[in-house]
Amino acid sequence: MRIFPLAIAVLLIPASAWAQSAAPIIPTQIAQPPAITATAFPLIDTKTTPPPLVALPIVETSATARAEDAAEYAKLFAVTLREAIARLAVQDASVPVTDAIAERYRDRLAGIAIEHRPAYRIVVNLTGTAPVAPEQVSAGGITVPIVFRPGAAVTRERVIWAMTNHQAAIRSALRTPPGMGLDPHTGVLVVTIGSSDAAEGAASLEQRLGAIAGVPVKVRALNQKDVNLSPEGGARVEGLNPDDKRRYVCTTGFNITDGVRSAVTTAAHCVDHLDYRGARGGIEPLSFVGQWGWGYRDVQINAALGPLPPTFYADAARTRLRPVTGSRGRASTRAGDFVCHRGERTGYSCALVQLTDFAPAGDLCGGPCLPTWVTVSGPTCKGGDSGSPVFSGTTALGILKGASYRGDGSCAFYFYMSLDYLPEGWSLLQAMPGVVPTG
Repeated sequence: MRIFPLAIAVLLIPASAWAQSAAPIIPTQIAQPPAITATAFPLIDTKTTPPPLVALPIVETSATARAEDAAEYAKLFAVTLREAIARLAVQDASVPVTDAIAERYRDRLAGIAIEHRPAYRIVVNLTGTAPVAPEQVSAGGITVPIVFRPGAAVTRERVIWAMTNHQAAIRSALRTPPGMGLDPHTGVLVVTIGSSDAAEGAASLEQRLGAIAGVPVKVRALNQKDVNLSPEGGARVEGLNPDDKRRYVCTTGFNITDGVRSAVTTAAHCVDHLDYRGARGGIEPLSFVGQWGWGYRDVQINAALGPLPPTFYADAARTRLRPVTGSRGRASTRAGDFVCHRGERTGYSCALVQLTDFAPAGDLCGGPCLPTWVTVSGPTCKGGDSGSPVFSGTTALGILKGASYRGDGSCAFYFYMSLDYLPEGWSLLQAMPGVVPTG
């Protein structure tokens, strides 16, 4: 039996060259499979492959992974590494706390956000005027306040309902299909428009679109475009495109299982049949299982010949593996969460979640997208990062779908599919608590 690590991110280019970038019922919880312990072995055929030329990847502990993410946080917010580690510890520890708050104040909840400046705190925005006493959460040697802010006009549920049920009418009212999302800081529906619609004026548009949606609307005129990150890049999963007969290169995301088979995730726009080519020269065929790219999904599954470990690469050079110790669904993700992703074009980078209920502009989901996508601020995203894993430490969050680019080509934000929406019957492979899988 062979168990082997697979790379992360989804990218698709001709193997010979880099290319230039160019309301159903929705599940709310991630299925949790039985924890497993896995040992990974180098994928080498000694009859046809020369001896390894590179060292086996290092498998990090959860503490090491958090410290690496914290180093990025420290640079972004100009705090000490110790403070950054403590804040990320609070970020993780506060998830069940804010989940409970969201349920307790469901009838009033407009949004939950983490603020980083001038001080680190959690803000809960509520409708109505009745005050709520502040709370706090402690972890990593620090205590962080949870502040309740009443006064929002409508609830999160109302805005999501408006996006889902009035999306077609809002799109028809504009020259180009807009992006839409809930602003958790204010509880209003944010509609992003292009220059062709901006001439009408923000005030007029907000009044007209608000009448359609039945909720307060804030218009943002942005000279940018939402796109699926172009299928390009280079890693060690390859496949032949039957349309143009050219061989393309992809990378994969998180490893999953249906209880019998192990498989890898990638973006739905990757080529169907793939071969995994390891850093040490081995090749393993990955059979096509299926792809789901409508409404709230963008994922393809390819099965491996044998068991796969619950690990993923977080570094661009693919020298360090992280064990998957847990997952976090979209309902538990807050604006202001500090998350990371690893893309073949951009490598390893971290930034803040912006919106957790976002419907990208255009027809990127086989038609209009539902408001189920999570956005993360730029500037680190490029064509070729499509399909890459989004994570926090050793917690898996989602699979990157696309990005929004400004007129100058810079990345405004990227958006990812939560692992809530893995196809039915498939679930994330996770490491046994306290056990680090061998890389």
